[in-house]
Amino acid sequence: MLARITPSPLKGTVPAIASKSMAHRLIICAALANGETHVTCNTTCADIEATVRCLTALGARIETVEDGFQVHPTMKSVEFGLLKALAGGTLDCGESGSTLRFMLPVACALGADATFVGQGRLGARPLSPLSDEIIAAGCDLQGLGGFPLKTSGRMRPGTFVLPGNVSSQYISGLLLAAPLLAAPLLAQPSCVQVTGLIESRPYINLTIQAMKAFGVEVNVERIPARDGQPEVTNFRVSSGSYRTPGSVAVEGDWSNAAFWLCAGAIGSDPITVEGVSLSSAQGDRNVLAALSRFGARIVRSTNAATVQSDKLAGFEMSAHDIPDLVPVISAVASLAQGRTFIRDCARLRIKESDRLATTTRELTALGAQVRIAGDDLIIKGVDAFTGGEVDSHNDHRIAMMAAIAASRATGEVVIHGAEAVNKSYPDFFDHYRLLGGKVTLEEE
Repeated sequence: MLARITPSPLKGTVPAIASKSMAHRLIICAALANGETHVTCNTTCADIEATVRCLTALGARIETVEDGFQVHPTMKSVEFGLLKALAGGTLDCGESGSTLRFMLPVACALGADATFVGQGRLGARPLSPLSDEIIAAGCDLQGLGGFPLKTSGRMRPGTFVLPGNVSSQYISGLLLAAPLLAAPLLAQPSCVQVTGLIESRPYINLTIQAMKAFGVEVNVERIPARDGQPEVTNFRVSSGSYRTPGSVAVEGDWSNAAFWLCAGAIGSDPITVEGVSLSSAQGDRNVLAALSRFGARIVRSTNAATVQSDKLAGFEMSAHDIPDLVPVISAVASLAQGRTFIRDCARLRIKESDRLATTTRELTALGAQVRIAGDDLIIKGVDAFTGGEVDSHNDHRIAMMAAIAASRATGEVVIHGAEAVNKSYPDFFDHYRLLGGKVTLEEE
């Protein structure tokens, strides 16, 4: 699909969509619980549907209802795992990295003997050292490095060791799987031990929050670095199974709200996103702090945030905990005076696209001055974006970044592969129009 955008100021109010990150976690916990759960979730997307599809393949029954999902859990036992009649299923992860990295350890903890498949770059995205820990715990994985990926055996409980500089999704996947592991009487609970500084820590906090909602406590112990040894963080999962609270609600999504808030920062009028919590554990709520440092004006309320442009100036920031914000923050930086340095961007290379490269390439195509220096981005501000043609590289955040940049362009912007937004935000272009954007969608 091709999106053709005529530059027009964006302004007004838009509702937040459901947090994809929290929806994955709550729906998984619900499917593994001891009874039925109603999950309120005001929107869905391709990634959430991938997780629902995989859980259904493991025997859960998940009904789409008006305000979300009614989840009937899969049949299992702590002692024996998944019922053998449900084993051997095919789990289609689509292009969702979260789905694969969460469901692989969950399926192995259930002894599901599953076959994982997917599309796009997903098969080439790394799974080690998560896969190494699963194998060490007694499972066999055949086909690593692509699809199909076949699992056999059942994970044993114990201590799983990961370095902190890998995807936080590996840690979350093992935490979600831990309550399913059969442990001998009086054995220590399973533990995920992480060495060194943890990347994207807020996402792990979301996992812990979701598990707590289903009665599973994760005790966190941090051992500071000393005597030349790195710091260690132990995540110990309490014994006991997931217990349904009856109903849970998915909060508003800061990751996608960030696109509109950034549009407010570079536009002429304020933009408000309603339905986001300022007390959320989502790391991407730090978009407000970043925009404030650029010089934008911020208004916060209990469940909404408003951003309006002011004189923007570049600064130096780290993407350590907010890698998904880098593309759209780079668009803001491109219109800020002076230089912006975005550090710690290495993880962007293994997203849906190599986002260091695609952010640089597509913003440059619109007249920005962006360059890569090692694992950093260096951006020199310009007065406005030009018109031109860009490619999403099948990456939802690159497509949305380009659309936000187009609102401050001097000529028409054409986005190839605009259907990539369906991965996380199918209503993106409808909401773009709601804010006054002028976009037409065409078949390519």
